[in-house]
Amino acid sequence: MKSLFPLGWTATALTLAGCMTPMQPPPSAVIPAAVAVTNLAAPPDRPQLDPALLRSSTAPFTLGPGDVLEIEYIGEPTSRATVRVGPDGKIYYYLLPGLDVDGMTLAQARQLIAQKSEAYLRKNPAVALTLRSVASQRIWVLGALNTPGVFSLSAPVTLLEAVAQAGGPTAPAPAGGAGGVVSQTADLRHSFVLRHGQMLPVDFQKLLADGDPAQNIYLQPGDFVYVAPSLGQTVHVLGAVATPEAVTAGTLTLVQTIASAGGTVDDADLSHVAIVRGSLTQPTIAIVDYRAIIKGKAPDITLEPHDIVYVPFTPYRTLKRYADLILDTFVRTVGVNEGAHLVDPQASSVSVNVGVAP
Repeated sequence: MKSLFPLGWTATALTLAGCMTPMQPPPSAVIPAAVAVTNLAAPPDRPQLDPALLRSSTAPFTLGPGDVLEIEYIGEPTSRATVRVGPDGKIYYYLLPGLDVDGMTLAQARQLIAQKSEAYLRKNPAVALTLRSVASQRIWVLGALNTPGVFSLSAPVTLLEAVAQAGGPTAPAPAGGAGGVVSQTADLRHSFVLRHGQMLPVDFQKLLADGDPAQNIYLQPGDFVYVAPSLGQTVHVLGAVATPEAVTAGTLTLVQTIASAGGTVDDADLSHVAIVRGSLTQPTIAIVDYRAIIKGKAPDITLEPHDIVYVPFTPYRTLKRYADLILDTFVRTVGVNEGAHLVDPQASSVSVNVGVAP
């Protein structure tokens, strides 16, 4: 068995056929020609953070289902009532029929209530409207945190503030603690923010460990923040395998890992199996010919903890698109499973496959 990546080597891609990449890794890193794929170009650097992400939104708050309002006709204390925006986006107050306020600002909702009340009151009413609680705009902050959960977003919140609101990353328990159990520490290299199904290029290591303010983005409603736990000897297997999952064991090889995931499916492309290593913002990717390995024409490959193994359904010719596919699949799978487990701790894990043109 050969190690895929030697310690300290951080090239962006390994697509060798008995020759060195421009990064000139040491000879021990070379994958045999029978294993390496040579027709893929090295991917460019991962996208940088858009400076706009570091600025809070100037858009006003808009109402949605679950939000709670306090409404009162000014000068009529008995008219004060607390109402909730229903699943249909409507509120029901006083003699008024259901008023659709979904997507309205507070000023627009106040104006609508006053306008519709004119038909039921002798004089034009002045309406007081106060937002009491928010349920329609939320962020998910999960993972290796002391108090993970779903939090309301009624005002601009930065990523650092959200992590602090969730209690901060967990710390290891003192040695010899009760039962010998050590709590999971955070794996900042594999932590991420998911927005509209896409991973934002936030470097949690720089933000939480180095205090880099250039990574402290403002969050938006629906954002999914995940601080990954350090799970020891865990390798994630995704794509065209029988049971995509996180495989936890001692030293694992590529063959053992894929076998633990139930093996490959019939339509799998075994000649372009990818192994992703390193942080999600600066990954290293190697494409290997798995068919050559299982036929004994090439040695097996030793994996490292937190590696991502992806077995594709079809071959890909552009390494950047392939790398994006793998990382999108990984973060969406983690996001779906963590969200489902929050709602139902007994929920079964699922795998998400993201389509992309070759």
